[in-house]
Amino acid sequence: MRAARRAAQFAKFRITELNLVPLVDTLVSIVFFALTTATVGELSPVVPGVRLPEAHVGAAALQQLTLGVGPQVTLGGRPIMSTLDAARAPSNDASQPLLIPPLYAAMRVAADSIRQANKVAADQPLDVPLAIQGDKSMRYDLLARMMQTARLAGFRNLSLQVSKQEGPVDSTAAATGAR
Repeated sequence: MRAARRAAQFAKFRITELNLVPLVDTLVSIVFFALTTATVGELSPVVPGVRLPEAHVGAAALQQLTLGVGPQVTLGGRPIMSTLDAARAPSNDASQPLLIPPLYAAMRVAADSIRQANKVAADQPLDVPLAIQGDKSMRYDLLARMMQTARLAGFRNLSLQVSKQEGPVDSTAAATGAR
């Protein structure tokens, strides 16, 4: 009698049917969204030819002051030094090993004249954007040195310019660098 009473008491907890449809629908939705939003697989195989710097969307960068890096390093259209000399220039400050002294001197003169024109204190960072136009073949270590030199000269708003391509974006062409 006791066994019958316990069986009746726990009968309400017995699972008679398991509905798997909501579980399967949830898993299919997760897989669908994971596959449609993951773009890492398309972007990672770029390495062999690497000719990336092109953009298909976005606003044009402000061109108030431009640092050009081609065969010559230019600031505001005026040549400062050759790119090879910039890459080879050792830092004259042990605490700033990325500093390029001739570029720093030219940027400091430009920053001081902008500060004077805008009536900004010498210890304040500049709000004027510095657009860096680098050649496709520019090395990243040189770019890092130039960005650090610009930061030390007082420029805080840096942008990297790329050429804007018209037309639809082909994801496989963009990922491989083909046009």
